[in-house]
Amino acid sequence: MLCSEPDTIPDMMKALVKRNENQGFDYASVPVPEPRDDEVLIKVDAVAICGSDINLYRWNDLARVIATIPFTPGHECAGTVVKCGPDANLPVGTKVAVENHFYCGNCFQCKHDAKEICTNMGQFGHGRQTPYGGCSQFTIVPAKYLYVMKHNLSPQQTAVLEPLGVAHNAIEKLNVSGEDVLVIGCGAVGLFAQSVAKAMGANNVIATDIDDHRLNLAEKMGADVIINCKDENLKQAISKRTDGTGMGRICECSGASVMVNSCFSLLRKGGRLTLVGLPREPLHVENVLQDIVFKALTLKTVHGRRIFHTWEEAEKLVADGKVNMDHIISHVYGMSDFENAYSMLISGKGCKIIIDPWK
Repeated sequence: MLCSEPDTIPDMMKALVKRNENQGFDYASVPVPEPRDDEVLIKVDAVAICGSDINLYRWNDLARVIATIPFTPGHECAGTVVKCGPDANLPVGTKVAVENHFYCGNCFQCKHDAKEICTNMGQFGHGRQTPYGGCSQFTIVPAKYLYVMKHNLSPQQTAVLEPLGVAHNAIEKLNVSGEDVLVIGCGAVGLFAQSVAKAMGANNVIATDIDDHRLNLAEKMGADVIINCKDENLKQAISKRTDGTGMGRICECSGASVMVNSCFSLLRKGGRLTLVGLPREPLHVENVLQDIVFKALTLKTVHGRRIFHTWEEAEKLVADGKVNMDHIISHVYGMSDFENAYSMLISGKGCKIIIDPWK
């Protein structure tokens, strides 16, 4: 065991806790947990909240599918190692990010280099096989799920590596070098996808959304063309730009069923499509033969990050200045002010919101 116990770890801490099916979380004083076996106690330096956390906050039907009460929310987490269980070997003071997909290591997917889609997956911040999450002053994570930082990123940047990793995974599957890329949806992951596509050698990145503010952010994140599809017919715009051929690469990040349904018609024959957004309604493709089967297209979906390949690549993009997180991180709130943080996220006026557990 390489780590040693620091001089002062308090007995109690502040945390957000989901204890029942009511809307919201409890801001509570709870015991600081003790790491056992290969577990590591980390001091949480920053935690980011994302769109999926709104479901947990409201406790809607989707929340009942993806989470289990009781739990502490916050799956986008950056921290510092302060204490280890007897089988962990990370030095105190190590800066880490949390891979929130807790893979089993034994199923078919884990044994075939696909731990991110483990059959028996637990999820940090969702109450799946662990009650812990990042919205607390300290949290417990088994050592194998911690990504040890290699560059001097800020805690805020480190926390946001998780959604950046989703975007990286999606764009990497598209093989964008030398291609034009359409990114549908300019939430945080979509905005990151635009920067990653440019960094991976895309020729032109086209961003589409229905919100002008987000489209302005898209320009800052590297989009060459922006299209407000509320004001402009997206299919006609794409047809005009491609001389009727269609897009070679599409990354669908909106999760809006109408956009997912229609994006197949925007692809050229032999094109590639990655689905990232989470549709809430059944999908229906009008012209299956013409838009899917006869196009011989390649469809990929993503759930998380390649462990730990994506983390290394995403961190390097930020460290090298190829992805600027300053445009994405819109607000920072103290954890005691979490209700206003969630109100800002729900309003759509924020982009990436950071919570500081120590305020």
